[in-house]
Amino acid sequence: MDVREGLIPAVLGTIVTATGYALKNTEKVSPTVTNTIVGFGLAHVVLGAIDLIEHR
Repeated sequence: MDVREGLIPAVLGTIVTATGYALKNTEKVSPTVTNTIVGFGLAHVVLGAIDLIEHR
């Protein structure tokens, strides 16, 4: 199985971003924490996409 470089961070970032967005709809978690989780996930998506484009 050949996994392209950058695919794993991009998929992981998508999952983390979705989790952070889902937590935004709850009152149990602080908005600062949910914004941090979403930002962390988006950073992984961007860095994974850069790797995917760079290493064709």
